[in-house]
Amino acid sequence: MILVYDNRLTQLQQWLGEQFNRTDISLSMVSGDASFRRYVRFEHEGVSYIGVDAPPDKEDSQPFVDVSHAYAEHGLDVPKVIHEDMTLGFMCLSDLGDDLLLPALNDDTVDDYYAKALAMLTMVGKATHTNAGQLPLYDEALLHDEMDLFTDWFLPKHLQIEPSGQEQQMMVETFAVLVDNALTQTQVGVHRDYHSRNLMIKANNELATFDYQDAVIGGITYDVVSLLRDCYITWPDELVYRHLLAFKQTMTKDYPELEQVSDQTFKRWFDLMGLQRHIKVCGVFSRLCYRDGKEGYLDDIPRTLDYLIAVGSKYPEFSDFMTFLTEKVRPALLAKELNKVQCKEQS
Repeated sequence: MILVYDNRLTQLQQWLGEQFNRTDISLSMVSGDASFRRYVRFEHEGVSYIGVDAPPDKEDSQPFVDVSHAYAEHGLDVPKVIHEDMTLGFMCLSDLGDDLLLPALNDDTVDDYYAKALAMLTMVGKATHTNAGQLPLYDEALLHDEMDLFTDWFLPKHLQIEPSGQEQQMMVETFAVLVDNALTQTQVGVHRDYHSRNLMIKANNELATFDYQDAVIGGITYDVVSLLRDCYITWPDELVYRHLLAFKQTMTKDYPELEQVSDQTFKRWFDLMGLQRHIKVCGVFSRLCYRDGKEGYLDDIPRTLDYLIAVGSKYPEFSDFMTFLTEKVRPALLAKELNKVQCKEQS
């Protein structure tokens, strides 16, 4: 990726030079992400490092640093924070490489990689504190704030849908059920964005993770649904539930109360947690486009909506919400997708 220097990147280059006592550091762009952070790569004495530009007026990087230390202490492979300046919004990290899990996933590899990823979640679950104290709670207010992105950004901004008063009330009742599900299940440390684009394959074929600065204490199924019902790749229910129940069995060793939770109840926890997450994600992807100019995330909304309909349709109590999604939301999204294709064809 071609690196176009601006004031922030020039300052980052100078700052990195000061940390390594060099004046000739050359940066290459790695990527941006769903936030305002940017990542660059450079070498020093034959070792590759990652420089991070996280503007302090837009990003608070201290939670990333704190969680990095906590995750490392619990045995997780994460970037090492080598240098940091929270005032400037710059960091220097160890380099995990370029091999994201997503491109490596296929029918032959998925079971092995998911077993490794789920084993790592036992360590994530135990990481409930950092040096700064207890992680924030994934509480009722935060769960509602996330789902409000669906009604604030996805429906009106992306689809130009204004729900009726009856539809608004139906969503309020639906969201309340999903919040109750999230709060009543076993609470553990939650990465909060644990999916195939935030997992790296190391040289030894083991996995590392990153992008955990929003970690919280929340429902035990949240990270599992992020992985198994990933917004960037889809798997059959047989595979999903097989790995889910293997995870439940593993976690019972640390959370013996799960022995009293039936497999059917655990599946319900998981499915409803997925509804909450995917409602949020439709809003997040829309906001990334219309607020931040990152249009690429719109391409993943159809899969996310398909998850909502496929899973929600298994539960009769969500029939009104499913009717709204199938009769009003999905046609509007399909029309939006068709118009996008036509625009590309005409350009």
